Amino acid sequence: MRKLLLHGLTQMFISFDQLLNVWLFPFSWNTWADETFSSRCGRLQHRYPYKVFGFVVDVLFYFQNNDLEHCRRAYEKEKTRYQMPPEMRQ
Repeated sequence: MRKLLLHGLTQMFISFDQLLNVWLFPFSWNTWADETFSSRCGRLQHRYPYKVFGFVVDVLFYFQNNDLEHCRRAYEKEKTRYQMPPEMRQ
């Protein structure tokens, strides 16, 4: 039951993160509905304002792994389709 609750909460957070990504910059060629804001910051970390956004997100999620690599890890997970059901991953 605990795993099911954790899975559900994680999926809800990911969907909110994806919605935030689209709502912040809806009219940008860099906006993709299936990408999280964290991943976007990791993908575009070399550009302003994503350097700043990425740093803020990394600080907010510092507690997860005690480092400032949240956005980079989110981008790496997106590239492996980690958020997709296991049978749809490559």
